[in-house]
Amino acid sequence: MVKEKTDIQQLIDWDKKHFIHPTTAIEQQQQDGPSFIFTEGKGIYLTDIMGRTVIDGMSSLWNVNIGHGQDEIAKVAKEQMEKLAFTSNFATFSNEPAIRLAAKIASIAPGNLNAVFFTSGGSESSDTAIKLARHYWILKGQPNRQKIISRSKSYHGVAMGATSATGLKPFRDFTNSLAPDFYYVDGSSIEELRKTIVQEGPETIAAFITEPIQGAGGVNMPPEGYFKEVREICDEYGILLVTDEVITGFGRTGAYFGIEHFGVIPDMMCFAKGVTSGYAQLGGVVLNDRMYQDFIALSKGTLLHGYTYSGHPMACAVALKNIEIIERENLIENSKQRGVELLAGFKMLQAKHPIIGDVRALGLIGGISIVKDKQTGEKFETPLAPRIVSEAAKNGLICRSVTFDQDTLVFAPPLIITKAEVGKLIEILDDTFAAIEKEVV
Repeated sequence: MVKEKTDIQQLIDWDKKHFIHPTTAIEQQQQDGPSFIFTEGKGIYLTDIMGRTVIDGMSSLWNVNIGHGQDEIAKVAKEQMEKLAFTSNFATFSNEPAIRLAAKIASIAPGNLNAVFFTSGGSESSDTAIKLARHYWILKGQPNRQKIISRSKSYHGVAMGATSATGLKPFRDFTNSLAPDFYYVDGSSIEELRKTIVQEGPETIAAFITEPIQGAGGVNMPPEGYFKEVREICDEYGILLVTDEVITGFGRTGAYFGIEHFGVIPDMMCFAKGVTSGYAQLGGVVLNDRMYQDFIALSKGTLLHGYTYSGHPMACAVALKNIEIIERENLIENSKQRGVELLAGFKMLQAKHPIIGDVRALGLIGGISIVKDKQTGEKFETPLAPRIVSEAAKNGLICRSVTFDQDTLVFAPPLIITKAEVGKLIEILDDTFAAIEKEVV
């Protein structure tokens, strides 16, 4: 039911006056108000206060893997809150959902990743991995190993450590006092990684942190063989390898975790987003057996790191049900199959539209680069992707633009999407590109 215009205007006015939106142009918010006030989600669709329904082509923020409106999740959250909404897990206290979830994640994580530290989300997971890596080397008697290396165009979150590890410079420029000892290498160059390690001194490097597929940086795929070489270099110099699976975890790429496509097992793995499909705030870091056993053997006193909501019982109960749905509904295989169709659709659009450059997808994460000239790769002086996103929304599709030294559309629809719905998504994009090209070609 659509609200009265006066009620809607009141919400818009309150939004402008009281709600500071994350990752939003403040001047645009103040001028235009919210572009959508969503009130309902069902499957791959979102409906707003005006009664408009759109395909959620981003799983909201890469995270609603099982789709919107899953009644089972609401039921299990209610049952857990009625039974035990919250209890601290500090000082050896524990709760059953957290224990069961830790065991479940250990069972699905690659290789010997078996020990789980819970957080409230992705940024906290990145910060935790960085702190645990540095603390690990203190315990190992190598306190000079404190430097963290990450890749250009990487995104690891907006907490202070996560921001400092993020390779996308505009995020670092947001603040004028970054954490020290962070270094960035070309995201596709093994040679630059080795050169940086040698220049800085391997004995000063704690960890290399990387997304298997860069998400917010434009859905950038790694070069062939990249991660096997990274693993070899980290082993050669005794450096911890940390994979950030916040976006690529829990079926997004057509495997449980993105790194599985590349035949590599990290020393630590960050997760969040898809672990609950956004139905509750939860994240974490998984450590391998060697690291965890060293923590046990070498630690003296209290592990002085933890969040109020680490191992939150309701969030963990939601995560368990979410993973059950992913497995029961075979959503990882669906992601793989629909991803093939999504990429085929992108390639069809690429052949048809003169402003589409490179296209890529793995499972249900994909990107389309926008170019002025396909032959030279020349870009438009002003990125066109934001206009395309706006036009697509009018046509019934939510997607996202990335304009950090590029002009890119990115996509990550829910893993429940059907073949017909992938076709509808491509159809909307086709119409959208045709409309934009009338203005610019």
